[in-house]
Amino acid sequence: MAKREAHYTDYLPEILEVASREGVLLVVEGADGRPNAMTIGWCTVGVIWGKPILTALVRPSRHTYGLLEKAGDFTVNVMPADMKEAVNFCGTKSGRGHDKFAEMKMTAAPSRAVASPIIAEGVIHYECRVLYKNDLPDDVLEGPIRDAFYPQGDYHRIYYAEIVAAYADEDVRERISGP
Repeated sequence: MAKREAHYTDYLPEILEVASREGVLLVVEGADGRPNAMTIGWCTVGVIWGKPILTALVRPSRHTYGLLEKAGDFTVNVMPADMKEAVNFCGTKSGRGHDKFAEMKMTAAPSRAVASPIIAEGVIHYECRVLYKNDLPDDVLEGPIRDAFYPQGDYHRIYYAEIVAAYADEDVRERISGP
């Protein structure tokens, strides 16, 4: 299906809903040219420094973290409802030991503005270039948040990335809601 350009806010409610429900797939390409997909549910979209920004949180213990540190860009892909198994797989298996694209029969396709690929089967795509990153310090979190989400002290790095391209399938709303 042909992808049409979109304003980054055109599908914002859908992106945030899917991210909070089952997650979206962040894709980064390794130095070896192999893409890796990681499910993220913690992300926001807004305006910082007069630019459209997507923030994504990635723990240093994740395989994606090392790839992202070297690549400096990534894509965010909203998958159709019939690919929930792939989203779950990418959130529970590590790219250190799995080729997630091959195992889930996902197709890496060239992006329009960044080096990291999109997932061709996705229905909404953001291409993002990292502008700034910051480690989440433990001493500023409220106790209940720290206790619930960081019992081992594995705090996230927050990536602030400019959305440099956004596009989607024509029938996106039907495909993300499912039957």
